[in-house]
Amino acid sequence: MPAASQTGFDLLPDSPSLDRRSLRRRDPELFATLLAQPSTRVLDVYGDRLPNLDGGSRLQFREPRDGDRDELLIYLGATSGREVLAVLRPHEAEMPADGLRHLGMRLTADDVAIAVTATAISRWHAANGFCPRCGQPTEVAEAGWVRHCPSCGRDHYPRTDPAVIMAVLDDDDRLLLGRGQNFAGNGMSVLAGFVEPGESLETAVAREVMEEVGVPVVDAQFLGDQPWPFPASLMVGYTCRATSTELTLDPIEIAAARWFTRPELAAAVANGEVRLSARLSIARHLIEHWYGGPIDQPDDGASLRRAR
Repeated sequence: MPAASQTGFDLLPDSPSLDRRSLRRRDPELFATLLAQPSTRVLDVYGDRLPNLDGGSRLQFREPRDGDRDELLIYLGATSGREVLAVLRPHEAEMPADGLRHLGMRLTADDVAIAVTATAISRWHAANGFCPRCGQPTEVAEAGWVRHCPSCGRDHYPRTDPAVIMAVLDDDDRLLLGRGQNFAGNGMSVLAGFVEPGESLETAVAREVMEEVGVPVVDAQFLGDQPWPFPASLMVGYTCRATSTELTLDPIEIAAARWFTRPELAAAVANGEVRLSARLSIARHLIEHWYGGPIDQPDDGASLRRAR
């Protein structure tokens, strides 16, 4: 049985190889210049979906086309010395594509960084066609990274909501896993929740654990973070120590919760009693960090959550 890991861990994006080159977004001729260059890499984005990889490990890029200038374009930056554009296309368009939750299990780290960014910005544009201040239509500006309201003059920027996600351990080094009310089947994961206004990350860790399972915790320790564009979060990972093991579940949020030793969790996963979060997620990283190594389960690319 693996021993508990005592160090932090490496998470997926943001990859340092993706140079966002944010100052270039202000160039009014940027898109015209890039669309005229055959070396520009173009990624079609269909809402949450990206062109399929035919089982490969790379995103499916293409060269610019004449019709691209009439689409909603996003400048993503550059990688491996080549500029990258995303073309946001209708969600209902027919094409061979898959969602990031599944593609991310096969992609290289460089392409995951691009896919996460493209998915997040696509979701933001889909939800922000109108100004929240005055209700009028907004216009795309700064290479797709701003929506400007010509009516009231306000600029709107992509929003990222911080959320804490934590491995709760007791004095016997057992791990607490819960099943959310919106989880599919027998899925279980570590606890998580959004940070509230005026709240520190460590305070959010303690509040969320108490709210969801009634357990007081101390000694919150940061381990790593991960951009997660569902809907637009930055997941900040912690471990923390429970000062009580008695569980009082919030029936609105939590369907079940349980403390696990390492042998108990390994057995529960092996016999299908428990399904863990996909390996792409920071939740799985937190679990395997505690476990001390990989935990294999069938169909690791599947999601825990029901389709909405």
